[in-house]
Amino acid sequence: MTTAPRSNATPAQVTMTLSAIAATAATPRPSGETLQEQTQRARLGITAQLNNAALATRSTWQLRWLALSPDNANLVYLAWNSDGSNQIAVAVRGTIDNPTDMMEDLDVGTVVPFSAGGSANVAVSAGAMDAFTQVVTARGITAASGEQAPDGGAGWSDALVPAGGTLPEVLAALLGYVPTTPQPTVFVTGHSLGGSVATTLASYLQAQTWPTNKPKFALVTFAAPTAGLKSFADNVDARPWSLHERWVNAYDVVPRAWSDLSTAKSWYPAPGPTANEEVKILLSEIDLLRKGNVYVQPNANSPKTVNADYSMYDKDLVNETTADYLGQVAFQHANATYLTLLGAPVVPPGPVVTRVSPTAGQGGTLVTITGSGFSKDSVVDFGPIPCTDFSIDTSGTQIKATAPEGHGIADVRVTTMLGTSPAVPLGRFAYDGGPAPVVVSAVSPRGGKAGDQITLTGSGFASGAAVRIKDTALTSVTVVSPTQITAKVPLRRPEWPKTVDVTVTVGVATSPTGPADEFTYAG
Repeated sequence: MTTAPRSNATPAQVTMTLSAIAATAATPRPSGETLQEQTQRARLGITAQLNNAALATRSTWQLRWLALSPDNANLVYLAWNSDGSNQIAVAVRGTIDNPTDMMEDLDVGTVVPFSAGGSANVAVSAGAMDAFTQVVTARGITAASGEQAPDGGAGWSDALVPAGGTLPEVLAALLGYVPTTPQPTVFVTGHSLGGSVATTLASYLQAQTWPTNKPKFALVTFAAPTAGLKSFADNVDARPWSLHERWVNAYDVVPRAWSDLSTAKSWYPAPGPTANEEVKILLSEIDLLRKGNVYVQPNANSPKTVNADYSMYDKDLVNETTADYLGQVAFQHANATYLTLLGAPVVPPGPVVTRVSPTAGQGGTLVTITGSGFSKDSVVDFGPIPCTDFSIDTSGTQIKATAPEGHGIADVRVTTMLGTSPAVPLGRFAYDGGPAPVVVSAVSPRGGKAGDQITLTGSGFASGAAVRIKDTALTSVTVVSPTQITAKVPLRRPEWPKTVDVTVTVGVATSPTGPADEFTYAG
């Protein structure tokens, strides 16, 4: 078995960290950027993350090469460990999206031969094969010129591989540079779809003939959906890996696709969220995408399982609603959750926008953007329009921006080398003199009985606002301010679920529903 790096972090902690780092700069800038620009931004971000000594990778790993597929579906990078262990990592990133969409996007209704692993009569899904093909043929960029070579010399990235090299070309060249003692070990790793692709990619790389400095191969995956049929799983399991581990969170839906998805219909244990009928139907529909194909996970009988007692869960997502269930699915699948369960430091996230003020105006309006992770390389977009006039507070939590000319309602987002902030309801800016977006961001208390007074927090509240649960209006409504409303809870109707959404309507605009606006009736 391959030993852990000299940092004393476990192989799982290190490879999960490398896998999480692969998600750096995954979302393109909303106002647009070329593939080359995004690739360079990812290179800077991944380099910064690898240089972070607080992570399990301990700043000993050096980026050597990375490639982004033309449609941004997959990224793969190659790094070398300079701590003397002579380890190389091939880290794969899959599609970045929510877990439900991610599974629906994968073509599992068709299986195709996978002869790239060196064996005949091996079958994988067409989607897995497409992703493998993209990764193995992608032409990438090397590390910045002048970075130190393994032998201490300079300029290794210039001599390493011609510009536009593919992963097999770069790995072969790198093996010619790294020491021969100890024998190099190549870790192939990935999280989610990246883990699924890693199983095909590792099989392919191990089957190749390496004329110089033949390496050992290790395969470590996290949260990976199944790539192929039993023939593929048997082929992977029969290979002479120096280390082969498949890590799963016991309450993560994604690695149960496509062999055990129905189990998730009985989730989640107390305190929840329990799958409602809508969720069960959704899981059944997703499972039908495999069209009867029987998928089998490598290491099917001996996965490394964490969170078996459901001790780690998002405590704000426990109600029996579709929104809470899908939110819990995303939490259980997240990179940060896996790192925490493994006892490893979490990779710093990209920027986050929590709110903007004001939420309505015209081009030229001074807007305060509040959030976290803002750095000196930040850029700001109002929807698809770049903002050219802004200043960043040294705290990294606030940006003063002059809204560019625009129309409609724009999501205000911040992009750095680590990533792009997700769109959030309180981060929307309305142009054209229209009313501010109506959003309910919190309900307090979150549960109680009919007649209780609740306080709604959000934005866009105005005189005359109507507060409802389904089509029933709440009484004693008081608009305290544009961000706060008080009201009394109505009687629960027999046909209502125990947990309901509270919405606010101002004019023709009604707040979107989600976990933040939920109220649970007692009893």
